Amino acid sequence: MNQVFVRPERCMGCRSCEIGCAVQHSKDKNLFSAVLQSPPPKKRLFVEQAEGIKMPVICRHCEDAPCLRACISGCLYKDEKGFVRRRKERCIGCWTCIMVCPFGVITRDKDARIAVKCDRCHKLDVPACVNACPTGALVLKDVDELSADKRKKVLLQAAMGEA
Repeated sequence: MNQVFVRPERCMGCRSCEIGCAVQHSKDKNLFSAVLQSPPPKKRLFVEQAEGIKMPVICRHCEDAPCLRACISGCLYKDEKGFVRRRKERCIGCWTCIMVCPFGVITRDKDARIAVKCDRCHKLDVPACVNACPTGALVLKDVDELSADKRKKVLLQAAMGEA
């Protein structure tokens, strides 16, 4: 299963991923109408900065998801692909999922009084955040493929005397 991974060394903090996410979750899926939408569409990932490092923080759709276990209304569930999804009609606004998320990526829609989290753009082949990233800081890859890429990079660095 492909996951969205972050390559922090490539992130320049432009927030294009946040904008792409919000537009994808807007009514018209159009940047210009999303800007005027009321209430504005909610992003589901967050570009954070600490100690000079910029990086998008996204839902990991954990295998043993704390948010899923904590959800008392059955709003959160795992779909057939293994992604943690939300049934908004079942959300009661208890915010338990927000309290237990180790990444702080579940937020709330104050108007609708429901939890908001990444749905991995399940209707798209590639999530909007990945498509929107101009530097390739967000990539959609299989875990094993990502590990193989890292091993090759280490090998090349060692061969060039950079390790």
